[in-house]
Amino acid sequence: MANSKPAAKGSSPAEMTEFDYRKAKSNSFWHNTWKHRAYLVMALPAVIIMFLFNYVPMTGLVLAFKKYDMTRGIYGSPWNGLQNFRFLLASKSTFLNMTKNTLMYYVIFTALGTFLNVVLAIAIDQFAFKKVGKFMQTIMIIPIFVSFAAVQFIVMAYIGSSVGIVSNALAANGHKIAFYRSPQYWPLILTIVKMWNSVGYGSVLYMSVLAGVDTSLYEAAEIDGANKWQQIKYVSLPALVPMITVMLLLSVGNIMHSDTGLFYQVTRNTGNLYSTTQVIDSYVLNAIMKISDFGFTAATTFFQSVVGLLLMLFANWMVNRISPENALF
Repeated sequence: MANSKPAAKGSSPAEMTEFDYRKAKSNSFWHNTWKHRAYLVMALPAVIIMFLFNYVPMTGLVLAFKKYDMTRGIYGSPWNGLQNFRFLLASKSTFLNMTKNTLMYYVIFTALGTFLNVVLAIAIDQFAFKKVGKFMQTIMIIPIFVSFAAVQFIVMAYIGSSVGIVSNALAANGHKIAFYRSPQYWPLILTIVKMWNSVGYGSVLYMSVLAGVDTSLYEAAEIDGANKWQQIKYVSLPALVPMITVMLLLSVGNIMHSDTGLFYQVTRNTGNLYSTTQVIDSYVLNAIMKISDFGFTAATTFFQSVVGLLLMLFANWMVNRISPENALF
């Protein structure tokens, strides 16, 4: 062409085509950025807040590889390599026990919580009296707003040695149990408290999915002779599968994290219960309170984050292999 520039010496037509493509793509990016500048300005405050509170604090991870000196600060403290991680692994029995508890409660809470969330969402969605269902939904999300600092007193009112309703009822029947000195009962107690606290709120996401299901699908299934159970099996559950998958994938990233309030406050940080109630997060909080070794606690949380990231990537890879449309990326 008469107006086309000559190819650079040593450049093939294919290379020039790639260069032109990249240049056009770059121009298109800046053009679209300027075209949608109003949306960017609207999003800017949220981006700045996320950067300041989510990404800038991540620079503090260097503390996991340092011996913290309060007079010199995080970045001025001397490096000590992997010493903090060695200290974490040194108490092998404690480390293994709290890791086992963390994983055990994650599996119980996730499996049982997901099941109850889905069951509750379907029950309310299928409830004949819609206004009553909405009222029930409102009532059920209230526990999520109750602090575990208050929940501990509710739990004590049931199982406390002197004032507990359940404790006194058992004692009256000749089965006196000191719950705060009996660790074997606490997996069940904590599971009940967690389900009471989170299931109502957790079902809201699934109810929003069911609200978007086309009612004509239920009508068509009913015309074909499907009863309520069959409508749930072939219409409601398939609609919930993508949301269930996404929620499970997101939860895998927090597999090594636990609700500190549940394990620290509800158990009243009772040492007698550590064998079944101490998880990594409550262990870290105890370490901060007692030894104030921030390098050690940073190493522990760094370990949690790395394990959670790797497991989430693995879980997402597995979903990609089985059902790519439900994967996160």
